[in-house]
Amino acid sequence: MRILMWDVHGGYTDSLVAGAHEYLFLPPDRSGRGGLARYGDLPPSTAYEVSAEELRDRPPDVVLLQRLEEIELCAEQLGRRPGSDLPAIFLEHNTPKTDVPSTRHPLADEPQIPLVHVTHFNELFWDCGRTHTRVIEHGVADPGLRYTGRLPRLAFVVNEPVRRWRVTGTDLLPHFADFDVDAFGIDADKLPAALDPSHQRVCFAGNLHPNALYDALAERRVYLHLNRWTSLGLSLIQAMLLGLPVIVLDTTESSRAVPSAAGARSGDINELVAAARALLADPHEAQRRGLIARRAALNHYGLPRFLHDWDLAFKEAADVTR
Repeated sequence: MRILMWDVHGGYTDSLVAGAHEYLFLPPDRSGRGGLARYGDLPPSTAYEVSAEELRDRPPDVVLLQRLEEIELCAEQLGRRPGSDLPAIFLEHNTPKTDVPSTRHPLADEPQIPLVHVTHFNELFWDCGRTHTRVIEHGVADPGLRYTGRLPRLAFVVNEPVRRWRVTGTDLLPHFADFDVDAFGIDADKLPAALDPSHQRVCFAGNLHPNALYDALAERRVYLHLNRWTSLGLSLIQAMLLGLPVIVLDTTESSRAVPSAAGARSGDINELVAAARALLADPHEAQRRGLIARRAALNHYGLPRFLHDWDLAFKEAADVTR
């Protein structure tokens, strides 16, 4: 099938284009963003940039929407409206942000565009009315067991940790002031200055490309995940696949994704601090729990299951309009 989509969340795009379809992207905009620009000269073999003119002559089989503005963008550039003129799916990456748990989804009661949620928690908390919904849980390519844990430090991976402060649990880092914390991600360099001067054991460790990030994470002894109110982060699953034990705030989808034996999972920050202290001091126990984390991630978030689920969703969407 020919799937029109946008590169909204890089890690998710990487997993999706590992499938057996043709994934189509409109060219970058005037600022150079969009299209396949993120891949440079090495785009995936299944991904292609196509012009709006080409898509008018040969429409995609399904449009995978991830932002509301893409509905109007399709209508303007392709001359066809997703849902009524083109088979479409809306992929909702996010938790609801207002009036929880009564937030109405913008596409609630939309009869022609089904919704895919990335976690069961999200499907439960969004009010989607009569819109058809399904859950396709994350799928992540296995980077392999790389864990060494040679550095007795905590790894913290968050994009824009200062701007997203309480959402990503960045404000909870001072509870871990007794430990060295290496922060990775976009704008994570702003983090040390944003914290109180008495909590200066948080260091910026880089905004790294995936393979370099995997190697860097594997050297840290424990992964720290403090997200309060976001969908399940791919970086958490990646850390588990690498073999890191994980210290996880027990919110949103965490209880489904992370067995407590994989490190520690709690809504009590003091319990997480105690677990971090114990695992940093005991490399053998950290390794043992990291292997449990890896098995759980392989069993639950493997790429074959993810791609199979998407195959069914694409086929169903395309068949509806035939």
